[in-house]
Amino acid sequence: MELELLPHVGVARFRLGMSVEAVRDAVRERGLFRVVASDPVPGQISLTHDESGLSIMLGFTKGALSGVELFRFRNEAADVRVLLDGLDVFRTPSADLIGQLAERGHTVEENDLGFDALPELKVFLANESSYEHPVDEEGDPLSYDYVLISGEAGA
Repeated sequence: MELELLPHVGVARFRLGMSVEAVRDAVRERGLFRVVASDPVPGQISLTHDESGLSIMLGFTKGALSGVELFRFRNEAADVRVLLDGLDVFRTPSADLIGQLAERGHTVEENDLGFDALPELKVFLANESSYEHPVDEEGDPLSYDYVLISGEAGA
């Protein structure tokens, strides 16, 4: 499974500004995720890909998709790629990913709390999970385990 992060647009078939019903239709079409949300106009819809452990949280403002959060898969052998500008967000070491994005002209705002931002893209990355993801020799997370694509509805 490959999911492309599309800044200012969304993630894969989930487009910022989509209605709740359009999102539910896209989930049913894909058939890969288990959905948790029955509220007719939810603030969030949680999706889980059981095979990989990848989670997606779809956030809504006034009934329109306003943000998509992805949480790294838990099965390291999973055939899952989450791509930003052709780079694998969850498998590329975070320092390398940030360097490559900066080389491509993207502004990167890093902080010591593990949250990094690409402000012009409205993309936020983090690597502060409590799960047993790969770590470097100092015990710090090797790659990001969270990404948020945000934007105003219809942006």
